[in-house]
Amino acid sequence: MLIYLHGFNSSPGSHKAQLLKRYMDERGLADRYCCPALPTLGMRAIGLVEIEIARHPRESITLVGSSLGGFYASYLAERHDLRAVLINPAVYPHEDLSAYLGVQRNLYTQRQYELTEEHLRQWEKLYLPSVRPQRYLLLLETGDEVLDYRQAVEKYKGARQIVIEGGDHSLKSFPEHIPLILEYAGLARA
Repeated sequence: MLIYLHGFNSSPGSHKAQLLKRYMDERGLADRYCCPALPTLGMRAIGLVEIEIARHPRESITLVGSSLGGFYASYLAERHDLRAVLINPAVYPHEDLSAYLGVQRNLYTQRQYELTEEHLRQWEKLYLPSVRPQRYLLLLETGDEVLDYRQAVEKYKGARQIVIEGGDHSLKSFPEHIPLILEYAGLARA
């Protein structure tokens, strides 16, 4: 089972989520893909994903998290002993997203909400200072204009890391990595 966790102000309708879903659908793996619409509060997002995790055998689950979803995937991988693929992951959202306090609009649903200090406090509670690197596949592009890719390189030292020169926060090279993601998840099929 592959559980995709979208990023900040994103949704299951995001480009990467839809590409991955379509790729899996075309290979008869539609029933092995899930992408929940994550609530804006960290604890609620974690709770929602934990409900999905409980529905499947733990050894069959691979989390794929992009940006803030990568932060959540890391927390959940450590808590539930899971594999995770992290795509330009947020390492310090409780610090980095403080600049965005105030009214936000989801890029896909157009739904507005207010990003508050409570969001930052919850992300800080979910922050893990260290991780077990052997459980991660890290996909980064050095041209990420939102997050400093070097923070992820450092935090996940010892993990399998693919660092692409250039690109941006969306991970322009994402389509090229989909076969590797499925292979890592044990879902590779022709």
